[in-house]
Amino acid sequence: MSINVLLLLLSFAALGLTFWAQFRVKGSFDRWSKEAASSGMTGYDVARRILDDNGLHDVKVEAVPGKLTDHYDPIHRVVRLSEPVYYSNSIAAISVAAHECGHAIQHKEAYGALVLRHRMFPVVNMTSQVAPILLMVGLFLGAMKLFALGILFFAGAVAFQLVTLPVEFNASSRAKNIMVQMGMIRNVEERGVNKVLNAAALTYVASTLYAVVELFRFIALFATTNNDD
Repeated sequence: MSINVLLLLLSFAALGLTFWAQFRVKGSFDRWSKEAASSGMTGYDVARRILDDNGLHDVKVEAVPGKLTDHYDPIHRVVRLSEPVYYSNSIAAISVAAHECGHAIQHKEAYGALVLRHRMFPVVNMTSQVAPILLMVGLFLGAMKLFALGILFFAGAVAFQLVTLPVEFNASSRAKNIMVQMGMIRNVEERGVNKVLNAAALTYVASTLYAVVELFRFIALFATTNNDD
């Protein structure tokens, strides 16, 4: 079996893992959305309290349409929670809200991986959109210099995803610890919090694994094509 075939099979496997991870995070969120937190606090309540307790009184908390559209906006300093999270007092909702606040705290503390991620974003945002075009055109026309440039740009996107992993893991760890320390969840509810946050983390791991395999596949394809020439 050639290296290209092996990497192609690994790519399909990693892609399958990505779809499974997305299915799992949705299932986990739906499952724990049915369990109300004993504190009775909504996603908004949890977010506002965590932010205020960490001196982030100027960071706003806003509701946004959609499901699992939650994110922290470091430019406008806003924690945006999807409506099912913002208004709900479920274990899933408060877990997601606390996670996003974890990013706000990272921003305040200038957490290294987050700072690096923010610095990479403007460049990677552009090159990641150009990379697929360069890869396809370069391969189709046999213009291997274009293909190599596409690989370089794609490698930047992979590096960005790798940097994202510790950012997400750290935010989840902060969320769990903060909720326990502030008495927002009881011991029996920690299982639900872990399920929700671990499922979300798995999506980042799976997508990063897929990107890494694809990068090696492109490199192998470039190497074999050059050897054939």
